[in-house]
Amino acid sequence: MEFMDAKTLLETHGQGHVLAFWDKISADEQAALLEQITTLDFAAIERMKGMLNAAGTPAAAASAFEPAPVEVPEGDALQACVAKGEELLRGGKVAVLLVAGGQGSRLGYEGPKGAYPIGPITDRSLFWFHARKLVGLNATYNTRVPFYIMTSDTNDAATRAHFEENDYFGLPREDVFFFVQGMWPALTPEGKIILDKPGHIFMSPDGHGGTLAALDRSGALADMANRGIEQVFFFQVDNPMVAIADPSFVGIHAAKGADMTLKVCKKRDAHEGMGVVVVRDGHYAMVEYSELSDEQMERTNPDGSLWLAYGSPAIHMFSYAFLKAEAERAMPLHLAHKKIAMVNDAGEVVKADKPNGYKFEKFIFDVIPNAKTLACLAFDREQEFSPVKNAEGNDSPATTKRDLQKKWLAWLTAAGITIPEGTPIEIDPAYALDAAQLKAKGLQIG
Repeated sequence: MEFMDAKTLLETHGQGHVLAFWDKISADEQAALLEQITTLDFAAIERMKGMLNAAGTPAAAASAFEPAPVEVPEGDALQACVAKGEELLRGGKVAVLLVAGGQGSRLGYEGPKGAYPIGPITDRSLFWFHARKLVGLNATYNTRVPFYIMTSDTNDAATRAHFEENDYFGLPREDVFFFVQGMWPALTPEGKIILDKPGHIFMSPDGHGGTLAALDRSGALADMANRGIEQVFFFQVDNPMVAIADPSFVGIHAAKGADMTLKVCKKRDAHEGMGVVVVRDGHYAMVEYSELSDEQMERTNPDGSLWLAYGSPAIHMFSYAFLKAEAERAMPLHLAHKKIAMVNDAGEVVKADKPNGYKFEKFIFDVIPNAKTLACLAFDREQEFSPVKNAEGNDSPATTKRDLQKKWLAWLTAAGITIPEGTPIEIDPAYALDAAQLKAKGLQIG
């Protein structure tokens, strides 16, 4: 894009101020700014401005809702679904999609969150545990499960380098597909694009809902189609205990012919920060914990159990057809009032001491109402969910390592193996994906 093209485009959309400092920045900065301008989605920016115009309008009261029904698979029906899932895995019909655009800054770690060391003995990374589970799946089902990893502008190069340094953890390189999350500008209350430097537009990630557009834009969806993928397992990077594409989950989702299936688990307490799946006006929807009142979170059933007992840890199955259709649909936008350092009229960068701009995101769960068939499946969080989110306290490295070792100790015990109390444990997922596989190894210790 040339300067005059950019000037015309920006002025057409009332954003001519983006070039206000053109003559004061270097040639390299000018080129970088033009590159940024080419990435702007002005149709989306107009939608954002419309949201700002309506921001002062009192929102209509949310419709009443009820907790979505939750299924606990068991018995012969479960075994039939497991067989179906195994058939799909063997047939190369399943892909794995990982959202990994975050940094480890909240954990005091400089680098991609997926590279954070979480192995109780080896300090192996979150990425290591996830990738080695795919190695285990490939070996178990004599297949090749493609691995699609969404990074961000901030961590893409470092994520790729981490995989290179570790020889892709034993996965075929051609089966690992990196793609970058979209970025959006922030706006002032007046709808003006924010500059954080005289020659640079402030950009922030477009949210995990941006996964769909990024899949399409990057060619990942086309790659799935070329491979004959029918079902896609979706998860987030911070949970090393996740059962990736386990055949029961894959099979139940496929047997139902579902567009989307969610795993849900019992909440730790009434106020745990997890969204809940509900039925509102005859349709499924997700309600974020921040949107719930204290009364709703603390409400109980006659037996004393929580009314909103189950939360979503963002572990999903999608049909490929549903993902493709949703990638072509405009998703709802969510705005957040934030403190953003920005350039003033004199070209000086001014730090904010109170919220002064709006960031916009898309959320993956906004596709839920569009699903013609959807199911919520309960799982045991002690076996599958212990995320690394906080430096200390709940959902911290200490609790995740504790939960990993507790899980592995139960596997060893089930295999008839006794080890001294307090002995550190770490099991390579490529060696055993579950207790049954570990027992089948006939492992002897002593």
